[in-house]
Amino acid sequence: MDRKKKVYLLLGVIVTVLFIGGVSFAYWYNVFIEKDENVVVTDCFKMEFFEEENSNIKLEKSYPIVDEEGAKLRPYQFRISNVCSSTNTYQINMESLENSTMPDRVIQVKVNENEGVLLREEVSVEPTVGVRAYKLLTGVIYPKESKSFEVRVWMDESTTMEDVDAMNKEWIGKITITASYSKEPYKEVLLNGTDPVLKDGLIPVEISEDGVVKKADVSSPWYSYEERRWANAVILNDESITYREGETIPESNIESYFVWIPKYRYQLWDLGNYEGLTEVDNTKVHEIPIIFGDYNTKDEVSGECRTPMTSGSTGNCKVGDYMTHPAFISFDVNGMWVGKFETGYKGSTDTASAEKNVIEPESIQIKPNVNSWRNIQVSNAFYSTYDYKRELDSHMMKNTEWGAIAYLQHSKYGSMTSVRINNNSYRVTGYSAVNEPTCGFSDGYKECNKYGTSEDITKPYNTEVGYKASTTGNISGVYDMSGGAFEYMMAVMISTNHIPCSGASNGFDSGFNGSYCNNIGSLTNGRDFPDPKYYDIYQYAENDETYNRRILGDATGEMGSFTSLENRNISSWYHDEAFFVNQENPWFYRGSLFNYGTGAGMFSFFRAGGHAWNDESFRVVLSLKDGE
Repeated sequence: MDRKKKVYLLLGVIVTVLFIGGVSFAYWYNVFIEKDENVVVTDCFKMEFFEEENSNIKLEKSYPIVDEEGAKLRPYQFRISNVCSSTNTYQINMESLENSTMPDRVIQVKVNENEGVLLREEVSVEPTVGVRAYKLLTGVIYPKESKSFEVRVWMDESTTMEDVDAMNKEWIGKITITASYSKEPYKEVLLNGTDPVLKDGLIPVEISEDGVVKKADVSSPWYSYEERRWANAVILNDESITYREGETIPESNIESYFVWIPKYRYQLWDLGNYEGLTEVDNTKVHEIPIIFGDYNTKDEVSGECRTPMTSGSTGNCKVGDYMTHPAFISFDVNGMWVGKFETGYKGSTDTASAEKNVIEPESIQIKPNVNSWRNIQVSNAFYSTYDYKRELDSHMMKNTEWGAIAYLQHSKYGSMTSVRINNNSYRVTGYSAVNEPTCGFSDGYKECNKYGTSEDITKPYNTEVGYKASTTGNISGVYDMSGGAFEYMMAVMISTNHIPCSGASNGFDSGFNGSYCNNIGSLTNGRDFPDPKYYDIYQYAENDETYNRRILGDATGEMGSFTSLENRNISSWYHDEAFFVNQENPWFYRGSLFNYGTGAGMFSFFRAGGHAWNDESFRVVLSLKDGE
């Protein structure tokens, strides 16, 4: 019989209270409010409070003052410490007591160097010891960490003689600090150790069907790949604001959305060794079997093979083997966060203002309902993403990383169907065609391939129609992977001297130093290529038909067979276009364009020179290692 003992700790919220009499701080005491039963094993939950000596505030005969004067008042000083091994969240509130006669609305409270908070309805929260409470500040305090605070209180300058209910009155309040410990994070057994990795600045969220974003409780099943609910996270515009579990995060404070792609191995069905063109064969469209896991497949294990990683190589792999997808090997990670939408340009208000051929990491936003950032060279797109969140190893998406999303989408953990095209002609992110196109590219308006901006033609991501453009068939997936704008990949062909090509020719280059693939000249005054792990390299060829140069896992050569030149715009899975990189166009595009109809899709691939063009965009990836 198991004779281990479990410690049952009845706890809810620890409240530390400071009394303010006549707007003066007097004393602190602790209150424990029991709410529910928690099981705690070999852990502790304790916060300590330290009051600084001689730091009491006393305000007599108070009168309204401006913020600058209020910020100079003598503060009340205190410090809290987390003495345990679990991370705690805290919230500092100001509460009005029942015997207070002065209206709360005239009181302003400032904590540290943050802006003062007026005690008004906009910041009201549930009281614990008073009759009304107001949120001043929220934050996270890590194990063994201490934080110091200074609090100043004054009558706000907006108070006038007309506020007769504030004259000759007394305001009495208490500061309360509520703290709660972080519980064990939820892990889905199916993922076999490849659960989402969260670091500072990445906020786990759940998104309701109408698009409302709430901070996730990471101790509960906030994602389920078994149910095709992929994990989502956001980066905030104002990271100083802390949200509690279940609290709505307003769209105005969301800078970027990301979706977690767990590490997996997939079963090979076609090695993509096509030497010539035959006929398109869409009967090969099928479920891609995958198994999530945190290790790399080996040749020595029966039914597996070591991932070749290089263009044109098959290694010891054969059809039927399971192979770890290469996207996770380059960065040695158990998953990656990918931009939920095409990258947008922060502050743009129309298509023209989103066209910027510059390096501006601070202008990156990844959101629905914004214009895609376009008309940018590959080098500028790369260094914008590279410097976006360096601490999270941000970078521009590679061809193999696109392939990892595509194969997961076509497994039983994704929608496993043709992803609906984003046919919004303004290249607005997150949209979906009302009707599936039945024909390919058209310059004009055709009944079989409608595109535009009206509701009868295209709808946003948070609608039943919008879900069809997601990799999951619901709002939790990745969008804009069919149509919208072309997306440049960090994937390039090498020249005859085995160096990555800068581009096709002078003026049609990526901005990276290197040879022109037409063998006439080179670019020397641009930027150097980054570490090789940040881009995929493909073998040289003069034509765009040599599909056996694929990298297994990149969703190009494996999607064949491929048909003749005039029909290669409907040659990949679901009749998506299929043009490989060549001498004249050494860089890969993916996803295709809003007006490409059936030719657009997750399994489309195209080639270009690497130069700035008003129909191309790019996507951001974060590669995080667990435990770092």
